[in-house]
Parts: sequence; structure tokens; C-alpha cells
Amino acid sequence: MSEQILINITPQETRVAIMQQGVVQELHIERASSYGLVGNVYQGRVCRVLPGMQSAFVEIGLERAAFLHVADIWQQKPEPDKSAEEKPIEKLLFEGQTIVVQVIKDPIGTKGARLSTQVSIAGRLLVYLPQEAHIGISQRIEDEHERELLRSKLQQLVPATVKGGFIVRTSAETATDHELLSDVEYLQRIWSNIVEQAKIAAPQTLLYQELNLALRVLRDFVNDDIDRIIVDSRETYGKLQSFSANYMSGVASRLEHYQGERPLFDLYQVEDEIEKALARKVELKSGGYLILDQTEALTTMDVNTGGFVGVRNFDDTIFKTNLEAAHAIARQLRLRNLGGIIIVDFIDMDNAEHKSAVLEEFKKALTRDRTRMTVSGFSTLGLVEMTRKRTRESLAHVLCQPCPVCKGRGELKTPQTVCYEILRELLREARQYNARAFRILAAQQVIDLFLDEESQSLAQLADFIAKPISLLVETEYNQEQFDIVLM
Repeated sequence: MSEQILINITPQETRVAIMQQGVVQELHIERASSYGLVGNVYQGRVCRVLPGMQSAFVEIGLERAAFLHVADIWQQKPEPDKSAEEKPIEKLLFEGQTIVVQVIKDPIGTKGARLSTQVSIAGRLLVYLPQEAHIGISQRIEDEHERELLRSKLQQLVPATVKGGFIVRTSAETATDHELLSDVEYLQRIWSNIVEQAKIAAPQTLLYQELNLALRVLRDFVNDDIDRIIVDSRETYGKLQSFSANYMSGVASRLEHYQGERPLFDLYQVEDEIEKALARKVELKSGGYLILDQTEALTTMDVNTGGFVGVRNFDDTIFKTNLEAAHAIARQLRLRNLGGIIIVDFIDMDNAEHKSAVLEEFKKALTRDRTRMTVSGFSTLGLVEMTRKRTRESLAHVLCQPCPVCKGRGELKTPQTVCYEILRELLREARQYNARAFRILAAQQVIDLFLDEESQSLAQLADFIAKPISLLVETEYNQEQFDIVLM
């Protein structure tokens, strides 16, 4: 299957689009003003220990203190003949203590970054675990025989002087012995540097920074399915060539420097896809559509037949729409980087075989996703419940902010509702203050209503409080804003 990676570079941000058959499947955005923190290693200082939550807050130099749970604190494993006993957090940490920590989840919304004391350093072929002693294999490598071969191969290659464990990544399946050893040496150098710096660094010091987005994409996303990696910056193209020459010799031939007049993302219609990925409604080719609602706790996806009427019978129409929606939802999860709890409301199906087929098709579509997830199948209410690991902000949270008018509700009070609020507020003000007159400042729609349908209500109130009430349009006000001026 033809896949391409497009890398758009500006001084302000780096944007990456992963394409499949000419269609955008994933979008990654990293801004110069707010680099992602996942993978960074810091010299942290414990500022608060909370025994009741078995957690601690650690200062690492960010706006908000980061969060460390006891489950993410590495503890020395007991001897085989001794029973394991997990220590409570108050026995492991104290306020003012200096510890080396790694960010495992970026700050999201009002939550600070999440930390771990178990450091892992990602290379191209391996992930190094300096505090462990075992060799693990990526879950994406499913063949048991292949897994054992890779494990024994690495055990023989790694020198006895190298302490720590490794996780073998999927890209290591076709790697040579020399490439694996180069990765081991590279990861060892990074860890040695972290250890040396930690001995002299002050608290809240960055000890190791993860690669920038362009280099991470080369390291993590490039496989045999990727035909071309197109980048529109000469400087970044040079850095990618240098990185590939040192660590990924087979990739250099697939790197291309785009020099066309037309912007790269315009040429491949990526800008249009970004706009669509911010919309609440997603059109399906058949005429059906999805409605996506993202909240703090969960995301809901509702499937509708829309204008699709089918050609045979109603059950087949529903079945075909749900099958198409299964693929569209899987793509939207990747494109929008939606995480946490996700509820999918497929159109109700009476046929058990149709239900099973839709669920299987959905799970199959999700296998393209690099992010860890669980799908629990149809609930008793006919909903598919799933979770998708959330390590960074969704696309909407990166590119957008809550509407200052509706405060993120997505709806505005009607002019009539605002009129009645004003009338109630006027009555309060009249009872509290002995003003000569009152003036209402409000948006055009609200003033128009007072001059037309609600003119009698306003006149009745003026008679009741025995004070004149005047109106004034304030062009800068939104529909919900108003002020009452005492004259």
C-alpha cells in the first residue's frame, strides 16, 4: 500500500501528514512555542507528597508542577525467594527530594505533565530500559517463533558490560547485527550523559530532550511501506539526510526536498483535511454522516444514514452505512488524535451477524493505529465502548480554543432569553438604587426585540418602577452581553 510522509516546516511550527493512497491518515503538529515534552528527562524536585492519593507533585521547571503516581515509581525488584512488597509513596519520597524523572504524558488542559522514574530511551530499533534487566519484544510482532529469535539474537549481541534491558521495536525485524549494535551504543551514550549530568545539575534542569518532530517521524514512523518522505525545508532536509546516514541508511534514497511554488500541504489537499478534521460533522461517501462531540471526559461518535437510502432493504442500508462508518471512525481517531474514553453509537442493527461483522471490520480498521487501545464490543444499549491512550492534546485542542461568546457550550442564549434576564436585573437594580433613569446597553438583536415584540414588557416595567428606561445598541457586545447604566 502506497504511503507518503509530508513534512511542512515554518519558523513557528512543524507539521507532518502521513498519507495513504493520497488520503491523510494522521496529522502531527509541533510548535516552537510549545514543544511536546513526552520522553524528556528532568532533574526534578518533590514539592508535595500526598499519601491519601499515593501521589506526589514534582517541579521540573514548567508552569504547573508535574504529577507522579506511586505506580510510576521504579522500585527494586525483590530476590526470587522473597515476597514482593510495594512500599507506600511516603516511604519512597519526601518533600525537597531531588529525583530523575521522565515525562510520559504531556500537560493536557488543566492537568500537569505525568511523570515516571522508570526511564526509557527510544532508539530507531530498540528502546533502552536502564533500570531493567529483561529483553521485551514489541506486541506488534505476533509470531512467537520470530519473537524468540529476536530475543536470543539481541541477548547474544549485547555485551556483558551493558547494564539494563531493551524492548525490540518492529523496525528491528529486518535489521542487521551491526545496526542493532549501533543502536545499543547510541542509547548507552545518551544514558551515560544523563547520569553524568544528574550528578551536578540543579533541580528543574532538563537532562535529555527528545528529538524534534521531523526527526522523530523519521525514527518512529518510517517503515518498508513508506515510499517517499517529502520535506519543504532545505535545512531540515539536510538534518534528515544526516540522521538517516548515521542511523537509517536505507531511508536516504526516499527523502525528497520539495521546491515547488505551491505550498506542499496545498498540493496534497492537507489544508482542506485539517479544516474538515475540526468540524463536528463528517460526511461519508454513501451519503451518511458522523457527528463527533469531544468533552473533557470522553468523546462520542454518532452514525447516521443521512441521505443514503440504499438499493435493497433498510437492514442492508444500515449495515452498509455502519461498515463505511467503521473505517471513517478509525481514521478520525488518528487524524484528530482523540484519546480517553470513546463511545461509538452505530445505527441499531437487529441482525446479529451484521453486528458481529461491523465490530470485526472496526477492529480491523483500528489495527493501523500506532496508539494503544482497547475495544470492549457492543454494550447492552448497543454502543461500542473503547479507550485510546492519550499522551498529547487532540488536534482541536492544539489548533483551537473555546469560543469567547458561548464559552465552549456551542450554543447562545436566544435574544428573548437575554431580554427577560435584563428585565429581571432592571427590577433588582431599581429596588436597590434610587436612580433617576436606567439605560440598557445590549447587542442589536436584543435591542430590536425590545423595540418590537417585548416593547410592552419594557413599558410595563418602566411604569412599575416609575423610572424611564432608554435603549442603546452596543456594537461590540455579543448576543449574551448587556449592561444596565444608572442615570
